[in-house]
Formats: sequence, C-alpha cells, structure tokens
Amino acid sequence: MTQNQQTAKRKPGTPGRFSRWIQRTMNARTSRKIHAGRDKLMGMDVLVLQTRGRRSGEPRETPLAWFPDGDNAWLVVASGGGSQHPDWHANLMAHPTQATVAFPGRDPLPVTPETLTGPTRTEAWHRITTTQPRLAKYQSKSPRRYPVIRLTPR
Repeated sequence: MTQNQQTAKRKPGTPGRFSRWIQRTMNARTSRKIHAGRDKLMGMDVLVLQTRGRRSGEPRETPLAWFPDGDNAWLVVASGGGSQHPDWHANLMAHPTQATVAFPGRDPLPVTPETLTGPTRTEAWHRITTTQPRLAKYQSKSPRRYPVIRLTPR
C-alpha cells in the first residue's frame, strides 16, 4: 500500500501512525523533563496529566500547559491541535476518578476534572487567551470549540 493510499483511508485532520509515534515520543521526553524539575515550556507553566487509557486501561502521561484558577485549581485546554479532541481528553472523561497531576519535582496529586460551560467557561477562556493569545489563534482556525477543564485536588 502506498503512502497516498494510507492517507486516503484516514479522515482529514487525523494523525497517521508516524505522527502519533512522534507525538508519543515528544510527550514522553517532555514528561521526563517536567518530572526532573522543568516548570515551563514555550513560556507556559506545565504539568503532567496522568490518566488511564479509555480502552486499554494502561496508564498514560501527557504534558500540558496549565493556567491558575484561584488558589487551588488549574485550567487545561483540550486543543489537540486539530479537528478532534485529543486522546488525553477522552481518557480523562472515561476515567475521571483515576486522574492525577504531577508538577515539577512533586509527587502526583489526585484531581477531579470538570468541563466548564456557559459563562464560567467564557470567563476562564478570556483569562487563558489573555495570558496566551496563541490559543485564541488556534481556536479561530478550528471548527470545534476547545473544552476547558478545571482540575481540582481530590
């Protein structure tokens, strides 16, 4: 099967096998850096979201930018860079009671995710895009509305 035939079988906007491998490799590398104490990436605060695979049940780690939400909560955006929600979002929604976050140099902390809606989401999105305008630019190029998730300690 040629590369063009493989590409033709995928839905537009979905990553191929090679790009998924690159993404997993880069996520693993970034997660290691965060666990080792790096707290910023591309000028944003970062954490490692730990979830369970929705189908496999295997542990998954995803480095994410986070934004403060009061004294004891964090906001993350499920942008996924394209036309569909990222895998970590589906895993988090499938197993919300098994989610933890790891901050640089600290032990994982169990969290409860909440997808924001209505005025709460609008206000949070405004704070996020004021801090990081590039997210508003990404959102403007996507047909779907990026979920904003509040993570609070359990």
